[in-house]
Amino acid sequence: MIKEIEIQGCVQVQPNITAEDFWDAFIPFLEERGWHFGGGLSTIVDGYYLNEDGTRGPHVLDGPPPIQ
Repeated sequence: MIKEIEIQGCVQVQPNITAEDFWDAFIPFLEERGWHFGGGLSTIVDGYYLNEDGTRGPHVLDGPPPIQ
């Protein structure tokens, strides 16, 4: 049997924390417990998705995040 827990939410971090900083802390947290993560992440600033090039993408209420 495979049991999964789906996470739908946001983690609020300090402005200087990058998505990579978060990922580098989050993934080891899971792996230390023998857990696995499947999925991706998006950066949101003031309610807008942040594109890979640093430009502002769509508002979180207007559509899906850009694929990164």
